[in-house]
Amino acid sequence: MSKILAFAGSDRKNSFNKKLVKIAISGAKNAGAKIAFIDLADYPMPIFNQDLETEQGMPEKARDFKNLLIDHDAFLIASPEYNSTFSPLLKNVIDWASRAESKNEPPLVAYKDKTAAIMATSPGALGGIRGLVFLRMLLSNIGVTVIPEQIAIPQAIKAFSDEGLLIDPKQQQFVLDLGAKLAHITDLLKTSN
Repeated sequence: MSKILAFAGSDRKNSFNKKLVKIAISGAKNAGAKIAFIDLADYPMPIFNQDLETEQGMPEKARDFKNLLIDHDAFLIASPEYNSTFSPLLKNVIDWASRAESKNEPPLVAYKDKTAAIMATSPGALGGIRGLVFLRMLLSNIGVTVIPEQIAIPQAIKAFSDEGLLIDPKQQQFVLDLGAKLAHITDLLKTSN
């Protein structure tokens, strides 16, 4: 059974991307995965600064986040789009968790041999698709296998029901399937290693 960490690259209370990733969580759970959802608002950390890291080490919340990544096999990530890329919050937590804390620690231990599914939603017409290009590139560069399927839901203000589901049943099913696909692929990769 794969262990999947799910989060959105937003710390807004009513984030559309939190709603989106929770739909994918349902799909992964139905496929048998064990899921942990976290809110990045619970992991405040300073903007990455190597001088700060040298003087004070890794901040406690950054270490907590990094340890969660290490403890899971895969990630479900929903990211808002900020000026055609993913959110600065998401970039910052990824950067902190990429840092080695000792000379003996393998490089990028929080990311190597992990899998991920990425998705986005946005009030705009493109749904955050431009940001997913850069997120996929970053995750791939640090050792994460990002599954080919992804989704960007446009017009987020009108896309969700009051219950947090997608109004369009095809979109709803695609997101559920995305979570399930990540669980299946992660299980296959775990058994082949």
